[in-house]
Amino acid sequence: MTGRLLWRWLDVGQTDVYSGSRIGQASNRLLGLAIRPLYRAYEDWLSRQVCRHPVPRHIGIILDGNRRYGERHGLTDPRQIYSLGAGRLDHVLDWCGELAVPAVTLWVFSTDNRDRPLDQISGILAAAEAKVRSLADHPDIHRRRVRVRTIGKLELLPNSLRNAIRAAAEATSAYTGMVLTIAVAYGGRDEIVDAVRSLLAEQSDRGLSVAEAIPEITGDGISRHLYTAGSPDPDLIIRTSGEIRLSGFLLWQSAYSEFYFCDVPWPAFRKIDFLRAVRSYQHRKRRFGR
Repeated sequence: MTGRLLWRWLDVGQTDVYSGSRIGQASNRLLGLAIRPLYRAYEDWLSRQVCRHPVPRHIGIILDGNRRYGERHGLTDPRQIYSLGAGRLDHVLDWCGELAVPAVTLWVFSTDNRDRPLDQISGILAAAEAKVRSLADHPDIHRRRVRVRTIGKLELLPNSLRNAIRAAAEATSAYTGMVLTIAVAYGGRDEIVDAVRSLLAEQSDRGLSVAEAIPEITGDGISRHLYTAGSPDPDLIIRTSGEIRLSGFLLWQSAYSEFYFCDVPWPAFRKIDFLRAVRSYQHRKRRFGR
């Protein structure tokens, strides 16, 4: 099996041999060691394919599958499980940097997640805080001149996490490289509701009556008051772990986004999974309703 046939074999669903989700972990480790050089060569081949075509201006990623990954690997401590997921961020920034993707948004915690057991919530928020806190003085963040911003109902977060968010934003506010947006305590419906309320408050401050304010409620008007105002809408949205839904992620902004659903859980998300998503996007013809 050589050349094109080898890449075809790697390209048609042999995605979990490396991540350990379909075969025993011990056997998987041995097989992973045996085929690792093939995967590296395959990764290089994918990279060359992707670099031939324009890349998305903005990629959104729904980070799903942390708990399932933990269960498969015998992990029970939520902080440990979600810390593994947080560690993927550095890799994603590397991959986006290599392709010169201008913006990436990661959804790490939704407003609906607040209904989960307390230990899970604490694990998610502790991992998010540790990662956000590290961004303020992370050498790669400053080398790439990444501007860090956070969206969501931040008033719902613990003070320590809000302080970490503020520190990362202030430390990178002058940068004009990639924009990294972290969506935490975020819900797409909440964002739209908040945008409409903000738009109406703006009209009220201008002294307009309800009847006068109604014509001001337009698509452009609402867009100006979204959490993401001023950022391009996502061209590509990736969701890991096999779920095929948005669950409220960037509902307004994703009207013309392309979607890619990946079976690999977030902590096991690899460069080849990322490159496959970008390649899939590049092979689609976008019509924007036309």
